[in-house]
Amino acid sequence: MKHNKSAPRADKTLRRQIESIKRQKIINKKVVSLADFRELRQRIDTRSILVVDDDEIMRAALKRILENEGYKVIMAVDGLELSKVLETTRLDLILLDVNLPWVDGYELCKLIKDHHSLKEVPLVLVSARKSKQDIQNGFDAGCNDYVTKPFDIDYITGVINKMLLKSG
Repeated sequence: MKHNKSAPRADKTLRRQIESIKRQKIINKKVVSLADFRELRQRIDTRSILVVDDDEIMRAALKRILENEGYKVIMAVDGLELSKVLETTRLDLILLDVNLPWVDGYELCKLIKDHHSLKEVPLVLVSARKSKQDIQNGFDAGCNDYVTKPFDIDYITGVINKMLLKSG
């Protein structure tokens, strides 16, 4: 599958330009509707992505990639750190490695997707496990998508953008 590397960047730039024009027009109005204000406020808020991976190099790489896309990145090493983050932070998406100590990504995915307040948060498993059975296990656990390592930067950012668009 060929990827047009300039298309996502152009789309993002165009979207930012359109949002900037709309924001300016809303700001220039003397009376602004509450719906317009809320929509603008929601757009301004940075989307938060939690990266859960026990590999420091992979966490750092994903952090760099996602911050370059304009996302706020929170990181966790394992399930315990993930649970602490979930207690205090509203998340828009979770990237979860499968090979984690103590509680693996499949188990964590199932726990998250079974939780009443977290089941709607998009969850992407990111793993070096690539067999059909591994990928099926991920979807059986409830993940919204499964990305294998090593991954193409444009591909993973496309998956993330698609997940965030679907979730609103």
